[in-house]
Amino acid sequence: MGERWYTESVIYCLDVETFQDSNGDGIGDFQGLISRLDYLTRLGINCLWLHPIHPTPGRDDGYDATDFYNVDPRLGTLGDFAELLHEAANRGIKVIIDLVVNHTSDEHPWFQSAVASKDSPYRDWFVWADKEPADRFQGMVFPGEQAETWTYHRRARAWYYHRFYDFQPDLNFANPLVRAEIKKILAFWIQLGVAGFRMDAVPFIIELTEPGRSEAPMDFDYLTELRQHIQWRRGDAVLLAEANVEPEKLPEYFGDAGGSANRIHMLFDFMLNGRLVLALARQNPEPVIEWLKTTPKLPAGGQWATFLRNHDEIDLSRLTAEQREDVFEQFGPDEDMRLYDRGIRRRLGPMLGGDRSRLELAYSLQFTLRGTPVLRYGEEIGMGEDLTQAGRYAIRTPMQWSYATNGGFSDAEPIRPVISKGEWGFEQVNVTAQRHDPASLLAWFERMIRTLRESPEVGNGTCACVDQPLPPGVLVHRADGPTGSMLFLHNLGTDDVTVDLGNLAGDTDHPNEVFANQEYDEVGDFTALRLSGYGYRWIRLRRGAA
Repeated sequence: MGERWYTESVIYCLDVETFQDSNGDGIGDFQGLISRLDYLTRLGINCLWLHPIHPTPGRDDGYDATDFYNVDPRLGTLGDFAELLHEAANRGIKVIIDLVVNHTSDEHPWFQSAVASKDSPYRDWFVWADKEPADRFQGMVFPGEQAETWTYHRRARAWYYHRFYDFQPDLNFANPLVRAEIKKILAFWIQLGVAGFRMDAVPFIIELTEPGRSEAPMDFDYLTELRQHIQWRRGDAVLLAEANVEPEKLPEYFGDAGGSANRIHMLFDFMLNGRLVLALARQNPEPVIEWLKTTPKLPAGGQWATFLRNHDEIDLSRLTAEQREDVFEQFGPDEDMRLYDRGIRRRLGPMLGGDRSRLELAYSLQFTLRGTPVLRYGEEIGMGEDLTQAGRYAIRTPMQWSYATNGGFSDAEPIRPVISKGEWGFEQVNVTAQRHDPASLLAWFERMIRTLRESPEVGNGTCACVDQPLPPGVLVHRADGPTGSMLFLHNLGTDDVTVDLGNLAGDTDHPNEVFANQEYDEVGDFTALRLSGYGYRWIRLRRGAA
């Protein structure tokens, strides 16, 4: 892979603590993850994204760190982490980690010092107000679970700001010392060997919060500083950002008004995610087509990260109320399947009713759209969710490896219950069972990812919808780049159809089908391309010289 390796990657995200336990304490760890790297290599991924690994009181699944320069001792030591980086590199896998620096835990030494005295050197590392701010009850990220964004601290005798929970005080990014410290944190982990960072809550990192000012100024130049800093330390290091903001604001996260790609390398495409789920619910590709046609133009080197399931709820907040209701009706009909009145806390397998053909269609579509695909652990075997768990923990259950105790995750009482009952229990859904079945979902994912890795134009080329009359429910798009051109057909409906793309025949050179949901006739002159219900076809139009 070249310097822009992230444009030709498949990213696999996981929680170390729920992936594989190696020492029998019921908690996944780095050594357990190392033992499963060969599995990930066979799957075909080449980038591993680890959710928070820092020491934590564990009140928000690791997103409340107490030390940014160390690892949670439950997961192992820094030495174990360094060994993980070495073993991953031996297999051609790059590792990126979560950078959660919008806030700290209220148990972090910085905050403990800050509340102890107004003269503390860390006092101004957080955001304070002497009087109750007028915007105290505005801007909550977790409605229904948060009551406010400003909380009075008796010991500090002041109000402190927290965009998230009250045990997660926000850092003050108007303070140059805080900004310098974040750079040191980035440099530390790059020196250890990480290939980049998934930056949590980026809009709040660049937000210069002031008491009573709900519309705080945004300092995008800080993103430029961070990018320059990491790339001086490691030329191919990457920043992958979470920024679920309005479409017109997205380009600012990639670069300045001059068109330079001098800020974030990659952004999660939340707009596409919501429209993908809406398209699946309505069996109509129009929401996806509309977004592809109106997606803001990115500077050279800017990249989208696509996903169907991530570690949080499926966020539908960018859809209209009517669109959101259509998705809820299809995929989250029960109240306990929903979260924060905006999202769905389910995995894709149960959402699609266990329909294998529909599941393949969904992931085929995601993986062939412009950008770098991100895959949540367990999705490759069709894991389900546990709705008895609170909030987002429903989709954070341990990986299901085998028929053994606790699905092979651990011999001990697991940190979180393994799904054990019903059609999604580990005795029905596990890696071992699917490894022995050449027709399994896992085997399908391996074939699909291998084919994608042989089609680099998907990640680093252009993506365009084929704009001509098509049967209802059908999306046809193509990817063009220096390595050649690919054509993709997806039928979101249940009826078999025939697609006439004869006008494309002249733009081909020995076309051939490289991946499909079933055996189809030869592509011929493209005038009669059959497509089954929930069918998909990947066709290479030509191969380039690059």
